Amino acid sequence: MTDSTPDFLSVPLDLVPLPGSERPRATGLVPASVPLDGEVVVEATLILRRRNAMSTADAVDSRLTTEQLAAQFGADPADVALVGTTLTALGIRLLSTDLASRRVRIEGSLAILARVFGTSLSAGSLDGISAPHRVRSGELSIPVQLDGVVTAVLGLDNRPQARPQFRVSSANAAAVSYTPVQLGELYRFPSGTDGRGQTIAIIELGGGYESADLKTYFSSLGVGSPAITAVGVDGAKNVPGKDPSGADGEVLLDIEVIGALCPAANIKVYFAPNTDAGFVDAVADAAHATPTPTAISISWGQSEDQWTAQARTALDDALLDAAALGVTVTAAAGDNGSSDGGGQSTKHADFPASSPHALACGGTSLHAMGTAISSETVWNDGAGGGATGGGVSDVFALPSWQKGVGVPAGATPGGRGVPDVAGNADPQTGYQVLVDGTHAVYGGTSAVAPLWAALVARLAEALGAPLGLVQPKLYPLHAALHDITSGNNGAYKAKKGWDACTGLGTPNGTAILAGLKSAKK
Repeated sequence: MTDSTPDFLSVPLDLVPLPGSERPRATGLVPASVPLDGEVVVEATLILRRRNAMSTADAVDSRLTTEQLAAQFGADPADVALVGTTLTALGIRLLSTDLASRRVRIEGSLAILARVFGTSLSAGSLDGISAPHRVRSGELSIPVQLDGVVTAVLGLDNRPQARPQFRVSSANAAAVSYTPVQLGELYRFPSGTDGRGQTIAIIELGGGYESADLKTYFSSLGVGSPAITAVGVDGAKNVPGKDPSGADGEVLLDIEVIGALCPAANIKVYFAPNTDAGFVDAVADAAHATPTPTAISISWGQSEDQWTAQARTALDDALLDAAALGVTVTAAAGDNGSSDGGGQSTKHADFPASSPHALACGGTSLHAMGTAISSETVWNDGAGGGATGGGVSDVFALPSWQKGVGVPAGATPGGRGVPDVAGNADPQTGYQVLVDGTHAVYGGTSAVAPLWAALVARLAEALGAPLGLVQPKLYPLHAALHDITSGNNGAYKAKKGWDACTGLGTPNGTAILAGLKSAKK
């Protein structure tokens, strides 16, 4: 650091609390043997307020360009200037600004950032084994000049924010398995489509892929060579770990499902740090990219209560931006049943699937005879085996398109129901994939999010237009989906119509396309 650092550390500060930034003390934290160095440079992401309030209706009623979104609902240039002058005077550097997504990327010494944002950070491991993370507890503060201007400060605490939602079938345990191409046939993906002219983004918070694996896999399916590009976010990049049961499994599963079903699409894989800042930045970068993606697939998530309110709101706002830009976001509903890993007596929805601006994807167990589905039930392999997530949000209100479908009462009355739709997810009826040179069978709702992203891209190709926020269009077409009426995910049972295990059901892509075409007339 420069000789002026002590001056910055002694500048008088007038701070105010940042609403929604409260973090509980980390449970199971093992302090690191070496304390954090106050001189180390740390990066963070600030989210600024919108210049005009934006609602879900704004995203449904009109498709905006990035420039239009920036002008109507982005950050005010005056707010960005105020943030810049305020923080620069306190020794913090601005790395980048983006009006449309309302983000300001900053860096500074750990000591300065902790002081300016009214917190203390310590190093520790959450399991006593992995490398230490920066962790904090309590509330953040911001300089009084920025009160109401800055709505979130993300990335100071860099503990893992989300988990991948996949399951690996145990050796020789899979009763039956399918290639993604076979599932596309079973789910009647529209014939004559292959994703041509569409861009599909995939969000990854770890792991990587080897191009050789993908070439071998797609060649074995006879689908050609999909165009796949890795995009780094916040310093992360494509780093294969040679661990089929680790994050590489998520990355390869996502790419192979989408690439097999949309071989002519342009596939962009966004690699970001597994932090609240990394997650938000990856989704925002993907949504605001050129060309605008048709779909964004997200197979990472975490129980709603494991997010700070500021981070949850920031990511939900990024999903709202995506919808306004005409992007459909698909998100895995979780692999730990109705408890979402919180204990059998609890009920939790997984986020970002619980956002009303994401198409939440639950899971089934599927059996087929030839090219026809013979049976399909809720995926639930019992304790330790995994089950589809689903339930009622504690933080997001019931959206208009779910009124009247029978969403049960949650801890907070009138909550958004999860999931919206479903697809094959049981590892015992799973997906044939190639990960780090190893042939395996994977399942989990991680596979369903890319499955639906691929279907959305092929529907958009056939229609000649993106679908954007697809739920208001999809719920009236419930008869075009295969209703799952057998099974449970713990607290919730499948039933006729929408349920908190499989939503509206699994797709008949050809019937959905016909319904969408009819609705346009």
